[in-house]
Amino acid sequence: MKLLKYLFVSSVLLVATSCGNNWLDLDPSTSVDTETSIKILSDVEFTLNGIYSTMQSSDAYSGRLVYYGDVTGDDMQAVSSTKRVANYYRFNFTKDNGPTSHWSYLYSIIQNCNLILMNIDKLKIDEEDAAYRDDLKGEALALRGLALFDLTRIFGYPYTKNNGASLGVPIIEGLSTIDSKPARNTVAQCYEKIIDDLTKSTKLLSGKFNKGKINKWGAMVLLSRVYLYKNDNTNAFNTAKEAIEGAEKQGYALWTNEEYPTAWGNDASASNPGEVLFEIVNLTTDSPGKESMGYLNSKDGYDDMCITCSFYQFLKEDPNDVRLKLLSFDKKYYAYVFKYQPQQNENIEDANIPLIRLSEAYLIAAEAAVKLNDNDAAVEFLDPIVRRANPDKTVQGEKITLERVLNERRKELVAEGHRMYDAVRNGLTIERVNVTDKNLSKTKHDTKYMKDINWDFYMIVLPIPKREMDANPNMEQNPEYGN
Repeated sequence: MKLLKYLFVSSVLLVATSCGNNWLDLDPSTSVDTETSIKILSDVEFTLNGIYSTMQSSDAYSGRLVYYGDVTGDDMQAVSSTKRVANYYRFNFTKDNGPTSHWSYLYSIIQNCNLILMNIDKLKIDEEDAAYRDDLKGEALALRGLALFDLTRIFGYPYTKNNGASLGVPIIEGLSTIDSKPARNTVAQCYEKIIDDLTKSTKLLSGKFNKGKINKWGAMVLLSRVYLYKNDNTNAFNTAKEAIEGAEKQGYALWTNEEYPTAWGNDASASNPGEVLFEIVNLTTDSPGKESMGYLNSKDGYDDMCITCSFYQFLKEDPNDVRLKLLSFDKKYYAYVFKYQPQQNENIEDANIPLIRLSEAYLIAAEAAVKLNDNDAAVEFLDPIVRRANPDKTVQGEKITLERVLNERRKELVAEGHRMYDAVRNGLTIERVNVTDKNLSKTKHDTKYMKDINWDFYMIVLPIPKREMDANPNMEQNPEYGN
């Protein structure tokens, strides 16, 4: 600690003061004294609030880190080439012009989680505060695991490409300075660290409802997601199943068919937690504003991204699918996904951002069961999602295929940042099909550039920005990317 007295905090974290985190207003403004910043448990909670505030940014989990996984796929697209999401949709980014925000925000989260984890066990606490301390430590571990997972899946190849032998991102466990030059770890090493953090977090976290903060069940579903990406289907299934059972005992439940179209804007509470296990909470007085998912996905906002004609036709194959009721139409031009609904008396730009839902746990269990050749379990966990979408439908008595589960994931998780990753981790190719629909007359793929794209799914990986490469000469790009 004496060798590294100050933690240099990136400017993105300093905006957290808008949440009333005055502990960040230190002198000098670019540093936090690691020997004095955490002395009692309330300091840990203040630090966590700063991390959640960083996550709240439109460059992080209220925007870019979510829509990247959608507009690089085939179910959503940029409304036009001038929209904010267009460079992702068109794969315009290279190592020379790629955004540094993915990198800087996620490492800011990791850095400040490290600050907590380096200090929390040194604090002298009363016995009655042990559970409180454990919960705070569990949050820091879970959020660090989440950030490293997202860094790895953005900047590294899928684990399934070569069992994680290719390059991932640097694993940072201490406090870096502006002169630090960490080398990249392998994808396998990153997954090992992610799983370790999340496993430890699930043993520490409380299962109680904790609005806007990750709890045991959210961390457990995230861990099952990581196992699924790693193709460890036994652990993915068992962890998802345990998360479902635990969360439902705590009062969480899948929304009903009747609730589904409007439940996204509900003010969840301990007495009625609904099915969102972890969300970014935005308020009128504290939100990312018009750059957030709510405004970008709205015809009354910046209308940046819409569904594709091919996805619309896919979804309306069942005209009674309740998920059609989430579509908001701009005349007969475009259709937007209205999942980012504001709570009562709030504006569309202040909508909360659901990051982990109980629905995903059911779909993870179903997919893992298919890959384990356990059809009974696949039916058990897929059927509630199918029947919720249309109570007249069921998969009882069917042989469930991977395609069947992935199709249900597309319908259920659209606009939540999953589609491209789901294709990549399963070795599938993103195929953008030019179709037309009279109800979406202006919705067309921007085909002028499509002929020049190498649609090999490995090429979708976002390269590390040149600025980070220049600052860290020990780093290497994945050699197959084509520097």
